[in-house]
Amino acid sequence: MTDITGVLAKADSNLDASLERLFDLVRIPSISTDPAYKDACRKAAAWLVADLESLGFQASVRDTPGHPMVVAHHEGASADAPHVLFYGHYDVQPVDPLSLWDTDPFTPSVRELSPGRKVITGRGTSDDKGQLMTFVEACRAYKETHGSLPCRVTILFEGEEESGSPSLKPFLTANAKELTADYALVCDTGMWDGDTPAISAGLRGLVGEEIVVTAADRDLHSGQFGGAAANPIHILARILAGLHDDTGRVTLDGFYDGVEETPTQIKAAWETLGQTAEKMLGEIGLAIPAGEQGRSVLELTWARPTAEVNGITGGYTGEGFKTVIAARASAKISFRLVGQQDPDAIRTAFRDYVRARIPADCSVEFHEHGGSPAIQLPYDSSLLNTAKSSLSEEWPKPAVIIGMGGSIPIVGDFQKMLGMESLLVGFGLSDDRIHSPNEKYDLKSFHKGIRSWVRILDALAAAR
Repeated sequence: MTDITGVLAKADSNLDASLERLFDLVRIPSISTDPAYKDACRKAAAWLVADLESLGFQASVRDTPGHPMVVAHHEGASADAPHVLFYGHYDVQPVDPLSLWDTDPFTPSVRELSPGRKVITGRGTSDDKGQLMTFVEACRAYKETHGSLPCRVTILFEGEEESGSPSLKPFLTANAKELTADYALVCDTGMWDGDTPAISAGLRGLVGEEIVVTAADRDLHSGQFGGAAANPIHILARILAGLHDDTGRVTLDGFYDGVEETPTQIKAAWETLGQTAEKMLGEIGLAIPAGEQGRSVLELTWARPTAEVNGITGGYTGEGFKTVIAARASAKISFRLVGQQDPDAIRTAFRDYVRARIPADCSVEFHEHGGSPAIQLPYDSSLLNTAKSSLSEEWPKPAVIIGMGGSIPIVGDFQKMLGMESLLVGFGLSDDRIHSPNEKYDLKSFHKGIRSWVRILDALAAAR
């Protein structure tokens, strides 16, 4: 293991310059979803290439049908050094509504949010420019101190994450050999709180479905046809209501195939975080837990599968009143998956469930809206535990292993397409206002994030 005392000191002394480099990147309005910012996205990619080249990386802008990728390579300190792929994204969300920003979203600055708490303001500071630059600056500190990196490093920065990543899978397929490493490092997640770093060991998968139930060949007068004609809203309501039983479990055949119980020691660790239903739900104006009975809110949102109705349409929904029986009704449903649940099997079970409840003189259409399996790192993974120890050395409180209720498709792509496990370590906080006006990134998160990656890279090299 390298003596990293000097590397950490270099990260500290570089902080002001590191901030200026982050500011330069944030000033580039790389909004990927708006074609008007196409040139800005390319400018951000070129900026990153130049910065990485200044550190000795072999870096290049790689064209795609959409916004370009950035790919860079650097050798490790020895021939047998582990190889890591670091992923981040340089594109950002739109800033609308601009009137709600306290400062210009692309004019970053440091300001004091509260006594002793300084934050970096601007679009992309947390999601994900500030996060990706923690890794780059850790590499800089290492290179300036020892002249080399402890690990062989490949970097992949994407420019379309905020607009659905349409170019990513084809790019991974075309460049699989070049991008495959021992494991991937992803810095696009968050901490448990401002003093407690977190490693996300699980990501729920996703199945999205839209169903359209059709009854009569036109909307009907409810006085003339009510009671005799099938009402698609009634049919749809019965279908949706039947998705859960009285205990909150999903009723689809085989839905829980591949769902494993969370280890007792992990659930006990989650209990120590102090999250309660009252605290979590109280913040959003609720009080009574829903979902499977007998489960904590963290287990429900991190480790259990769900079926949620995301939208319903049908009939007259405008101002006033219209006594009509709609010809059609539709709903959008999403399933969050865990463990080894099969997205295709879940979709098939749902469609079979729906078809069995459609009257013979009515019909149903299905529209697929994506699907991906869950990702789960073994809780006893050496990769996970190495990172946990490194983070615990840096932060005031020991690192915790958490789950994530959402989905990050790139992690599944790394596993399925490149055969790599991913380590998800991020330094964002829940109040960073990502995707919203007045996005910010705590200066402490940026500074200690750099130091954290120094420790993790060093520990990964020593573990080889």
